[in-house]
Amino acid sequence: MSDAKKNLIIKQRSVVEDDWQVLRPAAADGAAEGSEQPDPATVAIPAGKVILPLAVWQAQGAALAGRVGAGEIAVWLASDERPESIKADLAKFALVAVDFPKFTDGRGYSIAYNLRTRLGYAGELRAIGDVLRDQLFSMQRVGFDAYATRPDRDIHEALKGLSDFSETYQASVDQKQPLFRRLPRDLRHDGSDVGSGI
Repeated sequence: MSDAKKNLIIKQRSVVEDDWQVLRPAAADGAAEGSEQPDPATVAIPAGKVILPLAVWQAQGAALAGRVGAGEIAVWLASDERPESIKADLAKFALVAVDFPKFTDGRGYSIAYNLRTRLGYAGELRAIGDVLRDQLFSMQRVGFDAYATRPDRDIHEALKGLSDFSETYQASVDQKQPLFRRLPRDLRHDGSDVGSGI
């Protein structure tokens, strides 16, 4: 089967087949663009492994407990949703996704950082939506370890984005110390420096 027919993602720095489907409930057929979304309590959940929007999880979570325990249900957060809203349920999910509605929306980086550092989430953290090669290195820095890149782009080319830089200056999720703390320095002064002792 060609790559075009497979559902591929980048996970743990490799291109792999994805067995999850992202549920994006749409407005009723024939409804105007931007019209009201369907009631989360009545959205049908397909069989198999499904990544649900937060609102659907909040409305139907109790009924989906068995599927969560079987590893068939995950949740995705929109860029305007707070990760603290799933704090009580976070340990149940093997996967949490963060949606990037457009390339220029950086709120998902903060969501990922907070999931990893403040809430201690250790499972798979996936970037979905308008995910491009140029974002992957920075996404990796804040804790993402899986990426569902835009289908109109070459995923193998996007994978190279994880290695665009060989070193980082700032501390983050992937590197706890800034560069100046990681490099040994010989700071002996011989007194010949004009500014010595200032």
